[in-house]
Amino acid sequence: MTDHPTDDLPPTDRESPVGAPVIRGDAAVTGERAREAVAFDPGDPESVAEAAAIVREFADDSGDGTDTLYMLRGAAACAALVRGEGSYKRAAERSGTPVTFIRKWARVHDLPRPIRRHVALGELAPTAAKHIARVSGDARYQLAWAALDNDLTVREVRAVASAVTNGAAVEDALREVGVTPGELSVRLPLDTYRKLRQRAALLDREPGALVADALDAYEER
Repeated sequence: MTDHPTDDLPPTDRESPVGAPVIRGDAAVTGERAREAVAFDPGDPESVAEAAAIVREFADDSGDGTDTLYMLRGAAACAALVRGEGSYKRAAERSGTPVTFIRKWARVHDLPRPIRRHVALGELAPTAAKHIARVSGDARYQLAWAALDNDLTVREVRAVASAVTNGAAVEDALREVGVTPGELSVRLPLDTYRKLRQRAALLDREPGALVADALDAYEER
């Protein structure tokens, strides 16, 4: 996947409107800070002006990376500003910030909700999310979950994302940083663990295969 042309609007994997504080405004995720969530409306000139001001502020402060909600707000402002202005270039001119900065953070805002939730919870660094957002489709999820399950560093996430954007399969790129794709360590209640092991032994199958079957059956209900 290549970078989007400067004058194109960013694609979005969001089901909610661009600028809506779906995660930032969820008290179950952000607690009392949900009240502070700012919604941006790309169709409202005043809201777009506010987004431009926040993007300028964000560009000056985003290097810290310790306040994930602040960074998600900045990402939302970038995405709303691009939509409101109609292109990355005009958004950059309006805010006085580089096109590359706005593009990277607008992509973070457009990540699927399950990934953004882990960013808001502080379990996935926003700087890592920037690189995850560079890849698309199922590879995006595979990289995000691998980063969480294997405590990948931002540098390792960046290396995998770069390899994928250069044409490598995400599974191969993950192996290069020491990750076994699809491997997950889980803790089960003792009774469930015993039953899983017994059933796997009786059927001469791996426990993971039975878990996969059970999940498939659950999704088909």
